[in-house]
Amino acid sequence: MPKKYIPYGKQWIDDEDIKAVVEVLKSDYLTTGPKIEEFEEKFAAYVGAKYAVAVSNGTAALHAACFAAGIGPGDEVITTPLTFAASANCVLYQGGKPVFADIDPETYNISVEEIKKKITNKTAAVIPVHFTGQPCDMEEIYEIARENNLIVIEDAAHALGATYKGEKIGNCRFSDMTVFSFHPVKHITTGEGGMITTNNKELYDKLKLFRTHGITKEPDKYLLKTDEPWYHEQQMLGYNYRMTDIQAALGIRQLKKADGFLKRRREIAEIYNQELPRIEWIKLPFQKDDRESSWHLYVIQVDEEKLGKSRKDVFNYLRSKGIGVQVHYIPVYWHPYYQELGYGKGLCKVAESIYKLIISLPIYPAMNSEDIIYILDELYYIS
Repeated sequence: MPKKYIPYGKQWIDDEDIKAVVEVLKSDYLTTGPKIEEFEEKFAAYVGAKYAVAVSNGTAALHAACFAAGIGPGDEVITTPLTFAASANCVLYQGGKPVFADIDPETYNISVEEIKKKITNKTAAVIPVHFTGQPCDMEEIYEIARENNLIVIEDAAHALGATYKGEKIGNCRFSDMTVFSFHPVKHITTGEGGMITTNNKELYDKLKLFRTHGITKEPDKYLLKTDEPWYHEQQMLGYNYRMTDIQAALGIRQLKKADGFLKRRREIAEIYNQELPRIEWIKLPFQKDDRESSWHLYVIQVDEEKLGKSRKDVFNYLRSKGIGVQVHYIPVYWHPYYQELGYGKGLCKVAESIYKLIISLPIYPAMNSEDIIYILDELYYIS
């Protein structure tokens, strides 16, 4: 076993975070209490949206967004194949069909031109994923969506703090809803947790109802009028996707440090950007000028011909040295479950060719200079 281990991502929890959680544990509310609303309000303000709805995890956020969008049987939803499976699974949960559009070979984000090719009379929505934290071409995607009466759901699980045309992702200027994840490797964590932001009051109300079994306790929203003080009303089939006050308390504390976390991620990315060009077999990630990545991932491509070794060789060597590299991601429709649904390999040729060459290097705020130098030294050594 290597003496040192550097994962590709890791949370940062300090004494103030722990104190905030302990205070909730000593309070009257552990599940849904006042911390939820506080977290939602502060999160909405941070990204610049009118509304935010906290849920149990990022996948629940995607599912809730698809529900609020009205996705149902027979509907097609366009998304990228180079993402975690949840970006497509959420469509299946609603009985819809994921349609995979190929990616831009430089940014690795979903291609605007490929989206256009995939639109049919069954298309109901588009789910662009801000892969690695670099925003997609949202203005163009939004224009296409409006021309075709489509809902836009941004998957911003990688993109908290990222900016597009000078504005934070999550403000929903070019979308109907944006979803975030608070898994421990993300920019802030609540252990597990997710959030949906929107500027649409109708969508906001649907999201809140959906996360709590479809039940409301708000008298002004009752369909059946009553003066019974104990009354509550199920109005739809929802899920128990509620976040706890314990998680929300942690999220509030983490949000205060979000800008500092983001600054450190960008510093590490800049070191990689400056040092890695010396290694001829590495292709660096490409960044567009009108947006700032939040650098959830730092993804390189391995030029196997120049190196004389395979991507797998590089991966195994770095892992043997305690560097927890990863591959993000296996194309969604390559998974056996999607193959059984009828998706075949060769569907998105650019995504497939890039998948075969990419490796994610460690990047997270708690990395120190020694960690970075160690990673760079081992990459130089491979050469």
